[in-house]
Amino acid sequence: MHRLSILVIGGGIGGLTAAIALRGQGHRVTVVEKDPAWAVYGVGIIQQANVLRAMKQLGLLDEYLSAGVGFDTVAVHAPDGTKVADVPSARLIDGYPANIGISRKALQAVLAARTLGAGADVRLGVTAAALDMGAEGVAVDFSDGSQGRFDVVVGADGVYSQTRAQIMPDAPRPEFTGQAVWRYNFPRPTDLGALHVYNGPTGAGLVPISAELMYLYVTTPEPGNPWYPRDGLAARMREKLARTAPAIRHLAEQITDDEEVVYRPLETVMLDGPWHKGPVVLLGDAVHTTTPHLGQGAGMAIEDSIVLAEELAGRDTLEDAFTAYRDRRAARCRYIVEKSLAICHGQIGKGPPVDNARATAEMFEVTAQPI
Repeated sequence: MHRLSILVIGGGIGGLTAAIALRGQGHRVTVVEKDPAWAVYGVGIIQQANVLRAMKQLGLLDEYLSAGVGFDTVAVHAPDGTKVADVPSARLIDGYPANIGISRKALQAVLAARTLGAGADVRLGVTAAALDMGAEGVAVDFSDGSQGRFDVVVGADGVYSQTRAQIMPDAPRPEFTGQAVWRYNFPRPTDLGALHVYNGPTGAGLVPISAELMYLYVTTPEPGNPWYPRDGLAARMREKLARTAPAIRHLAEQITDDEEVVYRPLETVMLDGPWHKGPVVLLGDAVHTTTPHLGQGAGMAIEDSIVLAEELAGRDTLEDAFTAYRDRRAARCRYIVEKSLAICHGQIGKGPPVDNARATAEMFEVTAQPI
């Protein structure tokens, strides 16, 4: 397809990888991000071998790995702390690790630098207030009073996507799962060289993200989706760890800074049917929000970006490209959403318990398949 003028709404992981992939195909790309500071919260993220493969396709692999910590196994522990399995994950790129832990700030810095370096126009503190689709593309009214016209608009604006709401007002809304996740950064012990997962009604995990840092994530049942004030949030997180494994309880003593606690209710969305309307197409959490139990939420958005750029390059019409993009992505993304939710429901008694080691090994096999 000829070079297009493309607006990407959202300057997070999905939006930036989309901008990088689309610039790589020669398209003119504008990114708008509502946060004028372009900030991310300061905990980490786990990404598996399929994401390393995707980063290689984007030409980012070495910068990406230098910003995080690579590892090849997932250690699975029983609720009492006993290790029950080491789940190996296959390396998909010779000479590189299978997985990486990386801080979200470091990942954002890598993606932002490449997006700007690739020549995308990035506008901060701006949203797309209105989209008017017509024969000549999409006329966009921006929140700063400016206007623009684009051949394609990519909605990469997350679980509460305003783009989705504008083009698909009847689409399902995010659904609360009954569980939430808490995260906190700690100094990293020198012997922590893998992801360590602790099963139980209160699940936990330790993830290395740099030479100096690791983070703890904790999943807890939260009936009624309560709201917790910022003041006292560290104490609440410590309380949630009272019945976890000894290693996790020991760390709880260091959770003292309310401002450093990241708390998020877990929600899911899986959009059936088309992922586009006219020249406006969605990706990432805007169409398939998953819980973090398999560590693949950001990975699915990154893969979306690559596939979308490939289909725009290889098809004669936008309709054909968007349909092929959705056809390549839907089953894989649905698998991640549904399997992750099954683990979540098993932890809080809304479904049968799931063997985390087996589910993780299966996920590695599925995501190792080409995108």
